[in-house]
Amino acid sequence: MAHPVDIHVGKRLRLRRTILGLSQEAIGNAIGVTFQQVQKYERGVNRMGSSRLFEFSKILSIPVSYFFDEMDKGTATPVAGVAEDAPAFEHEKMSSRETLEMMRAYYRISDAQTRKRVFELIKALAEEKPVE
Repeated sequence: MAHPVDIHVGKRLRLRRTILGLSQEAIGNAIGVTFQQVQKYERGVNRMGSSRLFEFSKILSIPVSYFFDEMDKGTATPVAGVAEDAPAFEHEKMSSRETLEMMRAYYRISDAQTRKRVFELIKALAEEKPVE
């Protein structure tokens, strides 16, 4: 059974890889493993050692701590049968295709001022009350 922490770390790996637009094969080649091994890491089936986490952090331009961000305290305590039936993590929405495509497009905006305006627009739209 996959450990909840391994599942969380794998989801964070997938999220960052997808945000950057990298394939499992590309990231696997960069660290010398097959895309199937990357799949296993992303599903939490195979655990990553500290050296592997460090390699991924370098390739993905993130600190190692990124893999543990947003992990609730209960995740670190394994409970039999929980990994398969656990409710979705709060950041599941962050890994939807729509969200990832929007984030990639946002970061392709080269002008920092324009990017800030887009950000402010999205925040304003999110706060709007629906018209009745």
